[in-house]
Amino acid sequence: MVNLAIDDQGRPPLPWLEQPLAETLARQRGHALLLHGAAGIGTLAFGVALAQSWLCEGHDGAPRPACGRCQSCHLVQTRLHPDLLLLMPEAARQAHAWPLAGDKPEDEGKKKPSRQIRIDEIRQAIDWVARTSSRGRGKVVVLHPAEAINLQAANALLKTLEEPPPGTRLLLAAGDPQHLLPTVRSRCHRVALAAPTLEDARDWLAGQGVAEPEVLLAAAAGRPLDALALAADGVAASAWRALPAAVARGQAQALAGWSVPRAVDALQKLCHDATAVSAGGAPRYFPAGSVPRGRSAQALLGWHEALQRIARHDEHPWHEALLIEALVAQGSGALTLRP
Repeated sequence: MVNLAIDDQGRPPLPWLEQPLAETLARQRGHALLLHGAAGIGTLAFGVALAQSWLCEGHDGAPRPACGRCQSCHLVQTRLHPDLLLLMPEAARQAHAWPLAGDKPEDEGKKKPSRQIRIDEIRQAIDWVARTSSRGRGKVVVLHPAEAINLQAANALLKTLEEPPPGTRLLLAAGDPQHLLPTVRSRCHRVALAAPTLEDARDWLAGQGVAEPEVLLAAAAGRPLDALALAADGVAASAWRALPAAVARGQAQALAGWSVPRAVDALQKLCHDATAVSAGGAPRYFPAGSVPRGRSAQALLGWHEALQRIARHDEHPWHEALLIEALVAQGSGALTLRP
């Protein structure tokens, strides 16, 4: 799990955030910001680092990054700052180990954790911002991902977005602002977060102990946090490189232990690359030379449609092994190994 806060050496959680963090602090004075950038490049960490910088007590309030050493920064680093509220869907709160007050331990929950930010959580946040700041530097709410705010919750948030209590800032972190209500977008100043360069992403992954980072970086469409998640799930570069030939041979065991969403995502990428290779193009997700050609455009299209159907219902209680075996068998029928 990637750290979300500026550390005690004053370093941002991800190296490519240093410049946009300083620029945003220097330029933005609005009380509501919409931070947007591709998934897997650190938009959430950017939002937390901004919040930490606004709440930092190690400088005179000047718009600069947090010191990382004061008591306020320590509270953010330990996820206990009383004036910072990180509002995420329940599933994301569990993934990042950043619970809300009242959350139950995972093993006590009977239902699957929600993937939405619900209206009752927004109402609790509105009540929270109405209370006086505990440490006198104002209050910050970070909502991530903003696309997870359901319609009723978004409407409940509008008045606070437009006229928050004095000293309150709201940060909405989104992958695609077009998925937000126009009334939400219009109340926020936009801050775009660019993806890191290939070199920066590769060097960072290598520093995290990822072998052959360029292979997993391509597998994750250039998104370093997604590439790190692949490595953390046990997907080695060698296994990714060997996957196309294994699927072409119908060897479903190559995906043994993979979750349905992870397996379907990999197979969709392979189907994409096989289609590109069949049309005379280059693969995007797999190394050049590793992707078989499709037997026919019709066979690849049928496989693509089957994968799309499963992707839309990846939370269904499938029999994982049987489902993946069926998808690999269809993929084997759609692919032909290079001679």
